[in-house]
Amino acid sequence: MRVIPAVLSGFARRAAPGGSVAALPPDPPLTGRGGQNRRGRGGLPDWLRSIGVGMIILTLALMVAAPAFAVEPDEMLADPVLEARARSISKEVRCLVCRNESIDDSNAALARDLRLLVRERLVAGDSDAEVRDYLVARYGEFVLLKPRFSAANAALWLAGPVAFLLGLLVIVAYHRTRRPHAEASEAPLSDEEKQRLEDILKG
Repeated sequence: MRVIPAVLSGFARRAAPGGSVAALPPDPPLTGRGGQNRRGRGGLPDWLRSIGVGMIILTLALMVAAPAFAVEPDEMLADPVLEARARSISKEVRCLVCRNESIDDSNAALARDLRLLVRERLVAGDSDAEVRDYLVARYGEFVLLKPRFSAANAALWLAGPVAFLLGLLVIVAYHRTRRPHAEASEAPLSDEEKQRLEDILKG
């Protein structure tokens, strides 16, 4: 026996216990305030659209706040003044793993060790400058995101431009010394030189 479902003007049909066919009314439409349809654009219900928008906002908020999660609660000092100094110094110290990120923003294990080291030095009574000096003595100037000016740093920064200028001067001097020789080789032979050349060719 074949059962053929039918749809009649939005009514669903089902078989009644006595064998007769009864018509059920369609599901009531999704309506909001004022009886308006709660389906938004594209046929999506308003509650589903609200969830989607909420997830987008939450994702953006997590992306913005992600760097703040690098400093874990167990690292923070009880003294708010020392903690503020530690955060300020950490923002100037380079993560040796991430390279272009401060230890205050990095989640690397080495960055955590450096944050703890900064706090240990502050608790021990070091000033901000002494903490930076300690880190530089241990890891070099590269550990600072903004290296301090010194004679060694100045020589390092100027080495490239100076080498370029010296190379340029050498090239200019070389071309100037070769120009007279090139002009002399291109000059025509004099009568005396022509005569000597003919004598040599005649043997």
